[in-house]
Amino acid sequence: MTGVITASESSWIAPFTGLSPRCFGKLVTVVRREVADEPRRGRLWGLPLEDRILLVAAYWRTDLTMRQLAPLFGVSKSAADRIIDRLGPKLALQPRRRFAKDVVLIVDGTLVPTRDHTVAAQSKNYRYSTNHQVVIDADPGSSSWSAAAPARQP
Repeated sequence: MTGVITASESSWIAPFTGLSPRCFGKLVTVVRREVADEPRRGRLWGLPLEDRILLVAAYWRTDLTMRQLAPLFGVSKSAADRIIDRLGPKLALQPRRRFAKDVVLIVDGTLVPTRDHTVAAQSKNYRYSTNHQVVIDADPGSSSWSAAAPARQP
């Protein structure tokens, strides 16, 4: 399909991931190793792995809905949802690593609304949400990042 976002065109990577094409390639390599260990079931994916990772990153970075995101990548809403459900945990829950003492880190967090009351807590505004936090190295040349597991928000 023409006119869709694809990782094969490197100009799409930085705006939708915040990563350089080189760092994005390293991320794809790590995820490819994890996915290779899983047993295959069902139909093959309509998008290559690089495009699926780009789709997940675009979803997280832009906060577009499935209805908006799916046509950008040339897939259905349900396919976009399945891609995010399968690849999201592989990208979000990377093991933490230690940083050198002199490294400047950026910590960002947000409350993500959820309907699953078993993993969420009611906050002051009476909404159920989970707290998601990300720690990254402030050096733009570095590819160091770590995601914290979602914590319950009181």
